[in-house]
Amino acid sequence: MDATELLVFIIVFVVVVAGVATTLVTGAKRRAKSALQRRPRGGTATAEDESGTVQEERAAGDESASEPGDTLTAPTEPAPLETPTEPRTRLARLRARLAKSNSGLGRGLLALLSRDTLDEETWEEIEDTLLLADVGVDPTTELVDTLRERVRVLGTKEPDQLRALLREELIKLVDPTMERELSVTAAPGRPAVVLVVGVNGTGKTTTVGKLARVLVAEDKDVVLGAADTFRAAAADQLQTWGERVGVPTVRSDKEGADPASVAHDAVRAGIDGESDVVLIDTAGRLQNKVGLMDQLGKVKRVAERALDGGTIDEVLLVLDATTGQNGMQQAKVFSEVVDISGIVLTKLDGTAKGGIVVAVQRALGVPVKLIGLGEGPDDLAPFTAEEFVDALLD
Repeated sequence: MDATELLVFIIVFVVVVAGVATTLVTGAKRRAKSALQRRPRGGTATAEDESGTVQEERAAGDESASEPGDTLTAPTEPAPLETPTEPRTRLARLRARLAKSNSGLGRGLLALLSRDTLDEETWEEIEDTLLLADVGVDPTTELVDTLRERVRVLGTKEPDQLRALLREELIKLVDPTMERELSVTAAPGRPAVVLVVGVNGTGKTTTVGKLARVLVAEDKDVVLGAADTFRAAAADQLQTWGERVGVPTVRSDKEGADPASVAHDAVRAGIDGESDVVLIDTAGRLQNKVGLMDQLGKVKRVAERALDGGTIDEVLLVLDATTGQNGMQQAKVFSEVVDISGIVLTKLDGTAKGGIVVAVQRALGVPVKLIGLGEGPDDLAPFTAEEFVDALLD
């Protein structure tokens, strides 16, 4: 090989290597770009310290604060997206399941009322049936007194008439006048913000994911905020729910990061992306009541600072319906921390204690807005008093 041929070979070799290197660099840039859809304002949030002053959450020396830029908007994967079921059809579809699980209450009451003789012993059995269903002492007393009087005046044992009477009184007890619509209408220049609270194990994070599906089915743009930073799997779980319906998740890449900063960044991401709703999942370590109160209060304050004077639109408390009176105690603890505006009852298909709907509404003065009736992704349904009572009596 003479000098000319060698020179040509070297030039060709350099050109080929340069082309390969350019391809690799371009591909790496594309992958890096897709891995971060957006970084909400550098991931910096402000928070309120113990004295009430505002400081940077990630200032030097604050060991609990996250590192700058570690709160990321997790991208949705380019996989085929699922189509959630239209929310208003869900309760009708799941009514048979609810009726089957709660038949002990409604059918038990109907059987007792249909007896040939409604003596004092029978009325005590009716009272016991209601109490065992977690209706609560005061509501039970009211219902029994009303039924006694109306059955006496009606003077009939006809099943259809008794069923209609019981249905009417149960609906009154559940209270159809309560406002059960979710406050998820965006205001000009900002999204609606929903804070979801509850004890770990109630299905809180799953409920946030299912609620995102409800909102997507209503053609709303949603952002998820993974502010339960103390449970390792919570952010991953929430992100997976979001990816299934094309919803981004704002999360921290650092376990134990400040949840208030994540909540703030989620709200900022919702504002910057002109989203309709921001759903924020929170921690629920009830064993540390004082710490929980401080943390949830801080999350709410810091999230609201991102709204420039606005307030959280909805605070939903998630309760496990199978826990009965234990759930009532949880509800009271959380109501001391934040102003609960609505209740989500999960696992309602797995218990005959449907009376907790009445008890928790009476205790907190706020309505049950959503119920979970199974483990399927679309088994979260809007609650209505009439549908619920009809399912009890079916």
